[in-house]
Order: sequence, then C-alpha cells, then structure tokens
Amino acid sequence: MVEYKSDMDTLFRALSDPARRHILMALSEGPATVGQLAAPLDMSFAGASKHVHVLVEARLVEKRKIGRTQVCRLNAAPMRDLRNWLDQYSRFWSDRLDALESAVKDYENDRH
Repeated sequence: MVEYKSDMDTLFRALSDPARRHILMALSEGPATVGQLAAPLDMSFAGASKHVHVLVEARLVEKRKIGRTQVCRLNAAPMRDLRNWLDQYSRFWSDRLDALESAVKDYENDRH
C-alpha cells in the first residue's frame, strides 16, 4: 500500500494531541522557549521538544535557535487551510438546519 501524507493529515496529527494544542494556545500569547512551554505541562524538556517538533513539521510553529535556547513562535497560517476545509461542512450543516427549520415551520402551520 502506498503511504500518502498530505499537509492536512500532518495538520490533524499535530492537532490531535492535547499537549500540542496547549502549546499552540501558549504561543498564541507570544513567543516562548521550549522550557517555558514544558513547565505548565509538567513535562520534561525532551517531551516538550518532541511535541514542538511535530508542530514544526505541520508548519504550525517556527523554531529559532538563539545560542542554546530554542525560541518558538506560532504560525497560524496553516490553520487557514483547515478553516477553509471545515467551512465546507459548515455550509453543509447550515443548509440542512435551514431545511429542518423550514420543515418544522411547515408542520406547525399545517397544525393550526
């Protein structure tokens, strides 16, 4: 079987872990070092570094080394693609809910 890994797959994989979502929320407040990201998660530097690596692969985080310190910054641009993809389903459900609302109104009008 041929293994195909799209950007969307990588993005969903990165977002699937609560620790990585926590890291993204922390970075939404500004740049932070890997050590700073690890502290509130009660996680080792190595553990946090592995999570950051997954986020870097998904292009959600940009990492820059300053001396011995790795500074991370959020890159929210890939989430735009995810939002666009999800918006397709939002329209789908909106259309379905509009149809349901119309059917309920028709039913209520027929009862009166």
